[in-house]
Amino acid sequence: MSQKTIVILLALGLAIWIVGSIYYAYRGPSILETTTQRYWIAFAISPIFSTALCIAILRWLAVPPANWATAMLLLAIPGMAGEAVVLSHLGTFMPKLHATSGGRYGAFLFATYALVLSIAEVVTLRTRM
Repeated sequence: MSQKTIVILLALGLAIWIVGSIYYAYRGPSILETTTQRYWIAFAISPIFSTALCIAILRWLAVPPANWATAMLLLAIPGMAGEAVVLSHLGTFMPKLHATSGGRYGAFLFATYALVLSIAEVVTLRTRM
């Protein structure tokens, strides 16, 4: 992977994290503090949408499947670092959310990162078989 691609992936990861954090800061209560059915529907859709977006980015950048695991980590790391700060200061960064919603928000994040990184790892491993 070229240095340019690495920088683009990190920058896109940072941008996705910023947009996602702003979205949940404003829309979080209607997603995380709602009916059980609405929460679980959003819980299922969010990781799928994020994974599709990340796969589209890798295809757009023509990242070879053998490098998908590394590339997805480059996309994920800015968000993972940023979310550690957000979750530890939830009231500051997401004042519309109740403190008890932090766990639900964290669950969204874990599910999303797990799906994105798992798919990338499977794709990468298949190239080595």
